[in-house]
Order: sequence, then structure tokens, then C-alpha cells
Amino acid sequence: MEREGETSSLTRALIQIHPENDESSRENEMKRNRKEILDEVKKQVWLAGPLIGVNLFQFCLQMISVMLVGHLGELPLSAASMATSFASVTGFSLLLGMSTALDTLCGQSYGAKQYSAMGIHMQRAMLILLIVSIPLAVIWINTGPILRLLGQDHHISVAAGQYACFMVPSLSAYGLLQCLVKFLQTQNIVFPMMICSGITTLFHILICWLMVFKSGLGFRGAALANSVSNWINVLLLVFYVKLSPSCAKTWTGFSREAFHNIFSFLRLAIPSSTMVCLEMWSFEMMVLLSGLLPNPQLQTSVLSICLNTASMVWMIPFGLSCAVSTRVSNELGAGDPKAACLAVNVVVVMAIVEGVLVGAVLILIRNVWGYAYSNEAEVVGYVAAMLPLVATSNFLDSLQCVLSGNARGCGWQKTGAYINLGSYYIVGIPCAILFAFVLHVGGKGLWLGIICALAVQVTCLGIVTIRTNWEQEAKKATERVYDFAIPG
Repeated sequence: MEREGETSSLTRALIQIHPENDESSRENEMKRNRKEILDEVKKQVWLAGPLIGVNLFQFCLQMISVMLVGHLGELPLSAASMATSFASVTGFSLLLGMSTALDTLCGQSYGAKQYSAMGIHMQRAMLILLIVSIPLAVIWINTGPILRLLGQDHHISVAAGQYACFMVPSLSAYGLLQCLVKFLQTQNIVFPMMICSGITTLFHILICWLMVFKSGLGFRGAALANSVSNWINVLLLVFYVKLSPSCAKTWTGFSREAFHNIFSFLRLAIPSSTMVCLEMWSFEMMVLLSGLLPNPQLQTSVLSICLNTASMVWMIPFGLSCAVSTRVSNELGAGDPKAACLAVNVVVVMAIVEGVLVGAVLILIRNVWGYAYSNEAEVVGYVAAMLPLVATSNFLDSLQCVLSGNARGCGWQKTGAYINLGSYYIVGIPCAILFAFVLHVGGKGLWLGIICALAVQVTCLGIVTIRTNWEQEAKKATERVYDFAIPG
């Protein structure tokens, strides 16, 4: 001990005599920090870029189908649009939300090098999502009567019901697809997914054209084409997982262990689904509320254009969100809380930059963007007035998106569900009704309600993130990994 004290005193004395040593050490520390930050940026860009592509390609399937159906007339277009929206609310959002439990489980298992557990997590998720698809299929089969019960036009409801019935095979395919995507994403295997999604989208154009115009199915053929394309994507990814050496450690074949810990999985999957659904449903509700405003045809058209625009640009922060959930879960599973914290700080800065740039583009093109959807001056002018609000909401949405990704990486889905419930249904929708119907701001008022909800959501998620004890989160991740490793 005396010798250690003497050495420490000597070191301090040398630093005082040669202060440049201390300055040199500070410079080296700054260089190390800069290198760590740059490395983290590269990792996240490497992940986020292909993931943005994957999400855009999947988004294009529905868009291509609706575009081709639009050439058949107004009724088929209305029916396909309504059925697609109904399917998103009652099926796809639920399956997507449940699959995000794998962001936590597979991501942390990969970080902890419990590779075989990842395949078991995926099998368990697939099993549960296939079971959940059964009651959802029953709902889709009864889409027509449900829409009529909700007061929708009889002819549109009947046609939408037919479209939804032909989309039923998409349910199981979509659930399996999301499980495969999460399984590969959490291993940082993203380029093969982008290639498979791109191939599927290219084939979908041909398949959809044949089904709609050559098969005799008409608009129903577009729904069937969606099902076929989703299954093609699933099969491509299954072959990759089965044959690629990249998945040799994580996929070791089917296991009975997938039937264990089902309730433990559901305790994470149900809040995950709630977190996603509460947000997605609130946006759909804005379109429904727009139909109650004066001149509902104009209001609904413009709100739909704004929602479609917001959904398209949202793919960028969603890619960042998936990237940070992977980075955080991997680092927490590996027991490196400092790296997890750095990943969050880096992605927040990236989201701010992305939000500002995309917002600036939306504002610059506001006077011409409406022409992409309509030639009517009234619609174009209204869209131009709405786009600055869309740009503001996109900036906030970028922040909440990456903070939600961090929440999934840490396993805070239950906290995220409570925050989304309060943000959208206690603040957002009441504010939208107040602005639109009491203060008579119209469609702008509905979008202002969304902005209020996003502001509250970002604030709450930001506070939770700032107050995070990362060492404690790393311990929780280790416990979670090994708890799930033990059969139920």
C-alpha cells in the first residue's frame, strides 16, 4: 500500500512538472470518444439503411395493389382502400406489435451469446401469432357486416368484405414474416432481408397485374396478390435462415422448448402490441373524424393524403427505431450499459437531423405536392396549408420513434403502452376534437391534436430515457435472457 501511494504521488508530481502529459491524455480520451461515436454512427446507418428499404418495400405491396385497383373504377378503389385500412387496424397492427417482443428477447439473447435461444424465441412467437391469426381471420371474413354495422355505405361495405376475404391468407404470412424479420434484424443481418423484400415487390407488380386484369377476379385479385407476395417473402427468408451459414448458430431446428414460457412471452408481447396499436389506431381515427367535418369529402381526401405522406416519410425514423432497438438490446445483453447509452444518444441526434431535413423538404414542396394526388385547386391549396403541420408532426414522430425503439430494446413495452394511452387518448384525441369541432379549426385542428399527442409522448419517453439506470438495465437483461433459457 505504501508503494502504491508513493507511485501515485510520483505520477501526480510528474504531471505537475510536465502538464503536457495530462493534456495529451485528455486529447487521447477525446479521440477515443470521437472514434466510439463514429463507430456507433456507422453501425446504426449500416443497420437503418437496409431496414428503411425493407419497410418501404413492404409498404409498397399494399400501395401497388390499391393503385392498380384504382384503374377499375371508383367503387373498387373505395372498397380496396377501406378494406386495407380495416385490415391494418384489426390485423396487421396487432401482429406487428406482438412480433416486436422479439426486439427485446432475440436482441438481448444475441448480445448475451445465447444464440440457440433466438431460434426458440422465434418459433414461440410464430406459434402464438399463428394462433392469434385464427380469430383475426374470422373478423376479416365478416368485414362486410361489420362495416355496415358501423354505418358505412352498403355497396362499399359488400365490396370491401369481398376484398378482405381474399386477404385472409395474408394474415398468417404477415405474422410469420415479421417474426423472421425480427429474428434476422437482431443479428444485424439486414441486407439479405432488403434483397428478399425487393424481389418480392418486383414480382408483386407482375402478380398483381395478372390477378387484377387477366384472372377474371377483378379488384379481388389485388387482395389475393398481396397474400401470394407475402408468402413469397416468407419462403425466401425461410430458405435464407435454413441455408445461410450466418444463421447456423441461431437456427438449430425445431424444438419443443418453443412450447415453454408462452405466458412469459405474452407478458411482453401483449404490451408490445398495445404500444403499437394505440398509436396506429389514433391516426386512423383522425380520418374517421374528418368525415364529420363540414365538406367531409374535401376534409377526408386531404387528411388521407397527409396521412399517406406522413406514413411514407415515417419509414425513415422507423428504420432508425429498429436499428437502435437492435443496438440497445445487443449491448444490454452483452452487459455493456455504456455502449447502450451511447447508442441512444447517437440515434437521438440522427433523428433530430432527419426530422429537420425531411421537414424542410415537405415545406419546400408544399405548393406542388398536392398535384401528385389531385388536379383540383381546392385540394392542392388545402394540402399546401397542411404540410407545415405534417412537417412538425414528422419531427416529433422521428424523436418518439427512436425513443420507442430504445424502449423495445430495454423491454419497457408496458411503460410505452401506458405513455401511448395517455398521449393519444387522454391528450391527443380530445385536443383534436376541441380544435376541430369546438374551435372550428377544421382538418388542421385534427392534425394539431396529433401534434399535441406526439409532444406529450416525446416528453414522457424522454424523461424515462434520461432517468435510466443503464447498469440496472443490463442486469435486468441478463436475468431475462437466463429466465427464458429455463423451460417453463
